[in-house]
Amino acid sequence: MTDSTPPLHPMEREQLRTESTLVVTVKSSSEFHDDVSNDIVALDQDDNVDSTPTLSFTSYDDLIGTLTPRVLDLIEAIRREEPGSINEAARVVDRDVKNVHEELSRLAQLGIIFFEEDGQRKRPVVWFDELVINLPFDPEAGDTATAAP
Repeated sequence: MTDSTPPLHPMEREQLRTESTLVVTVKSSSEFHDDVSNDIVALDQDDNVDSTPTLSFTSYDDLIGTLTPRVLDLIEAIRREEPGSINEAARVVDRDVKNVHEELSRLAQLGIIFFEEDGQRKRPVVWFDELVINLPFDPEAGDTATAAP
């Protein structure tokens, strides 16, 4: 099993450890671009910006397809049990190692978890205590309202 997840710099890991909340939201591509642009301008002007770690999806379908009940159970189990490896995480949730590895790799690519490496072992780490899902219902955000009822 190969993993293309770039390792976090030790300072990035420590910064994440100081956070307790991950906010997940749905924003159109243009909203996301505007938010990033506004934050860059604010930083250039030495203004404060909201530094709450936020993961934005471009559609409800993408959010729901990523944070399935099965994935949320895996995240919760890792946070609660603190397994020492991917194999141990798979045992904790009583699932196939290959499937758990694939899900954890995807979660790491999204920044939801990170791995601490110890030789051949990779320990999954959930860095937040709380996951807040913010679902804006904005009729003008064209590409976010794609979920089926």
